[in-house]
Amino acid sequence: MKRRDFLKSCGLLVAAGSTMSLPSAQAAAPSSAADNKTKAEPLTGLKPIRDLVPETDHPVTVIIIGCGSRGTVYARYAEKFPQGMKVVGVADMQEGRRNYLGDKHNVPAEMRFADFRDVFATKKKLADAVVIATPDNLHYAPAMMALNLDYDILLEKPVAPTEKECKDIRDLAKKKGRIVGVCHVLRYAPYFVALREVAQSGMIGDIVSIQHMESIQYAHMAHSYVRGNWRRSKDTTPIILAKSCHDLDILRWIINKPCKTITADGDLYFFKKENAPEGAPAYCTDGCPHADTCPYNAVTIYCKWKEHTSVFDLHGKDKKDPEKLLSRMKDPKYNRYARCVFHCDNDQPDHYVADMVFEDNITASFTMDAFTIKGGRRTRIMGTKGYIDGDMKEFHVWDFLTRKEKYWNMYVAEIPEYADSGHGGGDHRLVRDFVEAVAHHDPNRLSSDIDVSMESHMMGFAAERSRRTGKKEKI
Repeated sequence: MKRRDFLKSCGLLVAAGSTMSLPSAQAAAPSSAADNKTKAEPLTGLKPIRDLVPETDHPVTVIIIGCGSRGTVYARYAEKFPQGMKVVGVADMQEGRRNYLGDKHNVPAEMRFADFRDVFATKKKLADAVVIATPDNLHYAPAMMALNLDYDILLEKPVAPTEKECKDIRDLAKKKGRIVGVCHVLRYAPYFVALREVAQSGMIGDIVSIQHMESIQYAHMAHSYVRGNWRRSKDTTPIILAKSCHDLDILRWIINKPCKTITADGDLYFFKKENAPEGAPAYCTDGCPHADTCPYNAVTIYCKWKEHTSVFDLHGKDKKDPEKLLSRMKDPKYNRYARCVFHCDNDQPDHYVADMVFEDNITASFTMDAFTIKGGRRTRIMGTKGYIDGDMKEFHVWDFLTRKEKYWNMYVAEIPEYADSGHGGGDHRLVRDFVEAVAHHDPNRLSSDIDVSMESHMMGFAAERSRRTGKKEKI
């Protein structure tokens, strides 16, 4: 029997020219993202998103400790809003990074430090605050030194590699009465601010469950967590904290209730020596016979696609010059980024799942995946009266009673500088709030003061214990 005759016999296909009728449940299903722009209505009436101009009457002076990618991003706020922040010192062990940022901000030679300890050696304050953007395992010492000299701190996440060190920093900050803002930048991104407002407004009733996914992106995983600084959990922090403490924090922030238990699983599936193709050398720059068929080839990622090239400390046009990039990849100072992904000393999981139960039995599931084409986050929030689905750029809200659909994005919110900094506009909004908190001596101007950031860190440490032991952990 031909397929067409079979469909006719089942009553699924009627006479030629007719259309197949859909079951009512399918016909009523939410439209796809591609159709939403014509069928959905803009979501209005939310609190307006503030611009980036700080509410200060004088610039807050800061010293940037760690002049890599994150330190440079936070310092850039001073370039755009000199009335709010002034960089008066820099510290970094790499002379090139130290002088690049120092030159950008006209920092005098005596305020350029090769060792962060020298910032505090004088035993007196040289600025109002410090920005600590060093590698994860180098957060604790400068943070404790800064607090003992009564500095306020903007501290890159995660706070520290161990629970004890996190609590030490928190306790000393409270004892000294200092502000410690943790760089949970997603809390400051207009998208997540609006998403939380809708979730907490009652528009979808009570929150019952959340599904949240972080896509790391395959080349980013290879760069940061296989070849790069965060490849070994013992040397830095477990990937659930190094990469995903943002996500645990966002879940806690949206639900707005304490997490009671967490169960996690995951492992290193792919990036290990037994998966190396035959003949693959230790370094991609050594003429790998699989270069044309390997999506993780370092020469392809850095020299062809020009991705993640800031680690090579090149600037301007040099940052995209294939020959100069290749030269840096062969330099012993940088050649760890040229390593074959199957011949590294990495141990971080490339896939991770966690299930959480919050107060009132609200549940949340989180997945972190390396093997995606794009990076980003996807969030689905299930409520008793409605449903939200978002992709970090736009979210849609469905009402169960009316079946009406509304959407939010940067155009609806009329935010012209939405993409003016990283993390969906969150980076510079975090710095704005930190500057205001220091200027007004008011930690409440920060959404991510260390007190509230501690809980998501404890969730991350508990998740890692659960992943290793196979047991449910209480928070």
